Amino acid sequence: MILTLSIYLAALGCWLGGIVFFSFFTAPAVFTRLPTAEAGQLISAIFPRYYMLGYVAGTVSFILAVYFTAVRGPRMWWGATTVALAIALGITFYAGTVILPRADAIRSVTEDPNPDAARKAEFDRLHHMSVILNGTVLLLNLAAIVGTSGALTARG
Repeated sequence: MILTLSIYLAALGCWLGGIVFFSFFTAPAVFTRLPTAEAGQLISAIFPRYYMLGYVAGTVSFILAVYFTAVRGPRMWWGATTVALAIALGITFYAGTVILPRADAIRSVTEDPNPDAARKAEFDRLHHMSVILNGTVLLLNLAAIVGTSGALTARG
């Protein structure tokens, strides 16, 4: 059980750590050090790996939370944690497989000195949605940590 719990905690930590590091350190540093077009290209190159981390770590976390819900108590804490992880994983897959490809398809609009207003507005909308979804996954990961902590306390 210790090994399984360790894998779960490592996966959840990697997922949350990746979100925090990318959102609060990598992206801001890139956009303050590079011209906007180059920064966008670099971030675009990072995104597939960023989402792959979420897919893998999120799937491992979710599957193990389901397992703990079934075999460990207190089930209410593990169940709430599982729900939070399921929603976070669904959002991650949606953002990486639906939002990201749509934004990538029109990303060149950010480099155009006279961009088409409709395409620019669509890119801005997709970017804003991506930021909101990423923030939601961050909060759901924090909720999963709270749920895990509750489940692992002596009183549950």
